[in-house]
Amino acid sequence: MTAILGLSAFFHDSAAAVVVDGAIVAAAQEERFTRLKHDARFPANAIQYCLEKAGITPDELDYVGFYEKPLVKFERLLESYMAYAPRGFLTFANAMPLWLKQKLHLPREIRRGLGGKFRRRLVFLEHHQSHAASAFFPSPYENAAILTADGVGEWATATVGAGCRNRIEILQELRFPHSPGLLYSALTAYCGFRVNSGEYKLMGLAPYGQPRYAELFLEKLIRLKDDGSFRLNMDYFAYVHSSMMTSRKFDKLLGGRRRRPGAEITERELDLAASIQRVIEIILLRMSHHAHERTGSTRLVLAGGVALNCVANARIVNEGPFDAVWVQPAAGDAGGALGAALFIWHQLLEKERIPDCKDSQQGSRLGPGFSDAEIEIALSQVGAKFAGCEDENSLCEKVAMLLAQGSVVGWFQGRMEFGPRALGSRSILADPRRYDMRERLNQKVKRREPFRPFAPAVLVERVDEIFAAPKGFESPYMSFTVLRRNGSSAVAAPGSLGPMREANIAPNSLPAITHVDGSARVQTVDARRDARFHLLLRKFAELTGCPVLLNTSFNVRGEPLVCTPHDAYQCFLATDIDYLAIGRFLLPKSEQSPDAKNLALGRLAQFAPD
Repeated sequence: MTAILGLSAFFHDSAAAVVVDGAIVAAAQEERFTRLKHDARFPANAIQYCLEKAGITPDELDYVGFYEKPLVKFERLLESYMAYAPRGFLTFANAMPLWLKQKLHLPREIRRGLGGKFRRRLVFLEHHQSHAASAFFPSPYENAAILTADGVGEWATATVGAGCRNRIEILQELRFPHSPGLLYSALTAYCGFRVNSGEYKLMGLAPYGQPRYAELFLEKLIRLKDDGSFRLNMDYFAYVHSSMMTSRKFDKLLGGRRRRPGAEITERELDLAASIQRVIEIILLRMSHHAHERTGSTRLVLAGGVALNCVANARIVNEGPFDAVWVQPAAGDAGGALGAALFIWHQLLEKERIPDCKDSQQGSRLGPGFSDAEIEIALSQVGAKFAGCEDENSLCEKVAMLLAQGSVVGWFQGRMEFGPRALGSRSILADPRRYDMRERLNQKVKRREPFRPFAPAVLVERVDEIFAAPKGFESPYMSFTVLRRNGSSAVAAPGSLGPMREANIAPNSLPAITHVDGSARVQTVDARRDARFHLLLRKFAELTGCPVLLNTSFNVRGEPLVCTPHDAYQCFLATDIDYLAIGRFLLPKSEQSPDAKNLALGRLAQFAPD
């Protein structure tokens, strides 16, 4: 047996993953255990979980892989600061203590974090090498072009590569400070959102605006080549030497200072979001065409934080040269931990790789799971009022009925998702046909901005009935946006209770999951990846004729996705969720203790808006 631990840490979204004899056993982000969103600290809790799931101890590990090369990254920091000196001295001085104390001594930190029990080989990969490995090795393809894009690793900010059988090769890279991720983050910050967590807000805001600034960006900010590589005009950006992303010249170009966080969103922010979204789509489309030309492959895999831009991914699918595209669901830095472990197994140890016809990501349900017995003990310890369902079929029938009647249900089932998106294990579910559901969820459950869209989960066998996608289309990880079909409808089944006839029901549209531009970030659900969630969708479709549910992450703004039964119960109590379906147990909000609700509300106050 060969056991490999992969790690990412010390920037944001620390994570751990364990691969045993080439099989992905477990993977999880540290934030889920510490409840600190984007936790960058050494992933001690995630490691403990992964090792326990694998049934091994640190001394039984054969290799530990880290997702980047800290000395090369430090070299880039030094060269960048020196190039702009004396500007940026304060930023440099603030960064150095952590580097000198910890980041330059990662072998020591890793061995110490493993209790001094691991004495075998440590492997340090390049940042984008880890991303590329996370994209290709779990994919269903024997060979593929590889495209990675993010803010920055050591020097690389985007790469084009090729994967074949059990090997990957980086063919070309774009280097810092010229970065698609940092360009998008600069506009994120300028529009008043937090870098490294608010980029998805900008993507959601984009359809409300017009790309009026796109040509200005392409003329003044960026010199873009046909292959998607580019150079930024660094006169407009400050992130190399400052904690600010943009310069005063950038403010002057756009006719004013950046929006203050929390201030009203104006037409300018809408148009800026639409403009930078258009530019990033152009960049990624050109990069994808170039990747096809360099590799000759008809398949593409994607990773890196920019690969979470599902709108751009959809354009690559629809307008790019590839027959098939697969996106790593944990595309950001957390996924680098998985990539590091898989790279060691396949490429360094030269072990055979046999692609799974779907993928080997296991639906990305790689985190902790809890038995019904464990859930019952946890609920009893906090005095929760709950009732058990006879079996899975009974549970899904009851939950489907509650959803059809307009209830919001917290859905806690199986193993937690690895990656930023809830896929039906740690989800909040609702009826997508209801006109008021989007506003209700944003205001009273998620407590977030009203412009934010919600995703649909749809039975994979019926996706083409509802969305403009071919029969057999799969998007199990919410990787792509798809347009709603015009005139498609969900009609109540004959003899059903007819919830479609209620005044609040939209018989010919799905207003709660359809964005302003008619698109939706679709998740297709199949029985192989998640049999219970698939059964729930089937029961809801039998009752209402609609094979779609609104699916959003089980958390509130500023809080990580819930991990344990206790997390789920607290979030359930502190929000406007009506029922909690956890394992085979069903909890009505109305039966829970008022004191417990008040305690949960107090706990929720600790989470700062992101």
